[in-house]
Amino acid sequence: MKSLRALPALLLLSACSGGGGESSSGGDQAEDPVVVDYPVAFVRRQLSFEDDGALVEDDVYSPADFNPGAQLVLKDRATPSAPETVLSAGLFVGDYDVKDLNTSADGQRLVFAMRAPEIEDADDDEQPTWNIWLYDRETRELKRVIESDLIAEEGQDVAPAFLPDGRIVFSSSRQRRSRALLLDDNKPQFSSLSEDLQSEAFVLHVMEADGSDIQQISFNQSHDLQPTVLNDGRILFNRWDNMGGVDNLSLYTIEPDGTDLAFHYGYHSQQTGTENADGERASAAFVKPREMPDGRLLITLRSPEGISYGGDLVTIDSANFTEAFSEPEGEGELVGQASISVEEVITDGSLSPHGLFAFAWPFYDGTSRLLVSWSECRVLEMETELPRPCTEEWLNQEEVVPADPLYGLWIYDYQEGTQLPIVVADEGEMISEGVTLEPRTEPTYIPEPVPGVDLDDKLVQEGAGILDIRSVYDFDGEDILVGEDGADIASIADPGITSAEFRPARYLRVVKAAGIPDDDTLDFDRSAFGRNRANGMREILGYTPIQPDGSVRVKLPADIPLAISVVDADGRRIVGRPRSWLQLRAGGVRNCNGWLTGDSEGPHRRPDREPASAWEGSPTSGVPFPNTEPALVAEMGETMAQLLARIAGEAGLEGDINFSDLWTDPALRAKDPSSSIPYADLTTPIPVPATCLDDWSGSCRSVIHYPAHVQPIWEKVREITDAGGAVIEDRTCTVCHSTRDADGVLRVPAGQLDLTSAASPVNADWITSYVELLFDNPTQELVDGALTPVLVQERDDNGNPVFETDEDGNLILDSDGNPIPVMVTVDIDRLMGNSANGSRFFDLFETGADHGDYLEPAELRLISEWLDIGAQYYNDPFAAPVD
Repeated sequence: MKSLRALPALLLLSACSGGGGESSSGGDQAEDPVVVDYPVAFVRRQLSFEDDGALVEDDVYSPADFNPGAQLVLKDRATPSAPETVLSAGLFVGDYDVKDLNTSADGQRLVFAMRAPEIEDADDDEQPTWNIWLYDRETRELKRVIESDLIAEEGQDVAPAFLPDGRIVFSSSRQRRSRALLLDDNKPQFSSLSEDLQSEAFVLHVMEADGSDIQQISFNQSHDLQPTVLNDGRILFNRWDNMGGVDNLSLYTIEPDGTDLAFHYGYHSQQTGTENADGERASAAFVKPREMPDGRLLITLRSPEGISYGGDLVTIDSANFTEAFSEPEGEGELVGQASISVEEVITDGSLSPHGLFAFAWPFYDGTSRLLVSWSECRVLEMETELPRPCTEEWLNQEEVVPADPLYGLWIYDYQEGTQLPIVVADEGEMISEGVTLEPRTEPTYIPEPVPGVDLDDKLVQEGAGILDIRSVYDFDGEDILVGEDGADIASIADPGITSAEFRPARYLRVVKAAGIPDDDTLDFDRSAFGRNRANGMREILGYTPIQPDGSVRVKLPADIPLAISVVDADGRRIVGRPRSWLQLRAGGVRNCNGWLTGDSEGPHRRPDREPASAWEGSPTSGVPFPNTEPALVAEMGETMAQLLARIAGEAGLEGDINFSDLWTDPALRAKDPSSSIPYADLTTPIPVPATCLDDWSGSCRSVIHYPAHVQPIWEKVREITDAGGAVIEDRTCTVCHSTRDADGVLRVPAGQLDLTSAASPVNADWITSYVELLFDNPTQELVDGALTPVLVQERDDNGNPVFETDEDGNLILDSDGNPIPVMVTVDIDRLMGNSANGSRFFDLFETGADHGDYLEPAELRLISEWLDIGAQYYNDPFAAPVD
């Protein structure tokens, strides 16, 4: 392979250094006979600067950012001397922005995103939005795809790509289906904010080429970005998983109708950038993915945000790998992806001697050529402040200051090691992206599924889909029950071996996200999220029993972001909190082999790569599962849940935790006793509408607010009386757990726990009990009529007492000449953790404990649910106090 260092110095220095005093049009370069006949479209833009002169940061997570000063340019041929036509000229008065170029497979149409100039003195919601535009080479017509101003301005539309049938997939904040569904919840229509609450979430939509029939196909709570169509017809895109503190930008796929959403690559490969001296790699995102003719994915690997605007040229072998490294946690060899840059590119923000790539587009001519936006490495000459190349001479200056990038458009052959200029940028501008309008093979067309043929027509009418899990005891293709005691899925499914009380997984809880509006729609106090804003707000849609073999088949609402949890008989989560959103499309079936842990790096969520199921189901047809009801006759390979669905119909969610033994053969032994923990048993406010208590429909859900539903449990009167009605014991929580006794005298609350509803002295936005239960709190004592934190002298790691010292480490003495001890509070660990099963609180109410029968099962269920979904203060922004 040739090295770029072997290229003529004139090419690398003259053509790229811009303001260094040398310049060249590149017109003397020999034309490339392979590519000259294809037109090239590109975006030329002015660099944007902050008021302090710093470059404006480019942020992958901010797809609506507007950087005026761009234009769309077309060259008839891919040569420096070919004439240029500014296609966007004359459209607007003022500076506009252009980005996200893409082409049709026949090379005749160019689609892109463009935003009109800012309107002076207009509010943000009155400014123009990003729109999708289309240029037709044959007719030379340039038009906005959505003709209606009203419809075009419903959201920010970016990153378009052609589908094989001529429709366009794009990323948008319009959230068309999600907004419509808000009306079913009696809420105003709005586009929900992403989980970081910084902007409206961008999700995938499709529309006809004339802008009609806009359909939302993805339902993430954060961004779905940069869609591209794979050769097999699926849509590949970047999904931002940002649930509950997760912050991953990785590749997913989805079909054009929104079915078969699946992880594709890189969820656990967030640090694949340049490796430092300690062996740690920089964080890097897979930007602007595109499939190459050989099936590899071409991406720009770069920091998600920064002012360099570029990174490395990298290909991903996603056909054979789902993660970058051969071992979990970033260990082992880098096998899933590889740099194809001829020289090393540095992506950690420091100078990259080989320069940086802002964009790459493959040629479809059987060569290893790419059309790239590339900037050489440049630093400022200290004397003249002119940019100079990163040669040894300029890197040895006393002070090395990076110069502004100068991205031009190049033909880059990563195998031959050659690089030819097509467009040389002037100082203060960059060519941010470019595409060739050449024909290529049309991707496979995936037809829309037909209700009544491909989809269950009844489910389509209901707006529901089916979730089918073979066994929740299948973790990454392994039966987690297998152990020295001979247990496995088959044995736990057999009522003759295992009764219900010994099955750990009893129910599946289904939760949906509550959309968060922007301040213009509702300006509520952000303290409403509670202790961890990353958990968002959640609504419980209901429960369904997990069958003895761990299988689940249940009907769920379509077109909303869902999260599922496995819970025990008490309704408490037994595996980690979900880390990504699930979606179903109406009439469809989502099949899952099993479960996976949050840190699992197996390809469990990718159908073409996941391991075989650990549970094969019924080994034969025509007989029941071992020791089960004779009437429940299984078919080969069927799970217990699938059998029930075939015989009794698809099960829906239930509002309560109900168990009934459907399986045990009564000729073998008595059936396991039925049980229920109903909301109706609550004597405090119930978090569901009264109409849902007896009829749990698809619109029912549990929405728990701490002040309205949990606090009343502490205040509920729990007096124990004798036969004559005299109170012999008062178990009301706040009788003991308060700072005042019945006579109003100040005291230390029982167990150092105050469960009253007064405003917390630590955070006045929350009531005292919320803070006391969920945070570590100092031990208190009564001193001179006041509650005072208990202080003790701090000790170091060796157990030695610590005293105050000055900046030189010398002891500070008091007026008597004695060292001054460092005093610290004695904190009590919080009673409630991040889940119900991880909280000491529930130990107090176990059978035989001091408070064993103080709270009712329904009360403990409500508290467990609230903790498991995130311990939010409110779970509906429209119920929270207005700011």
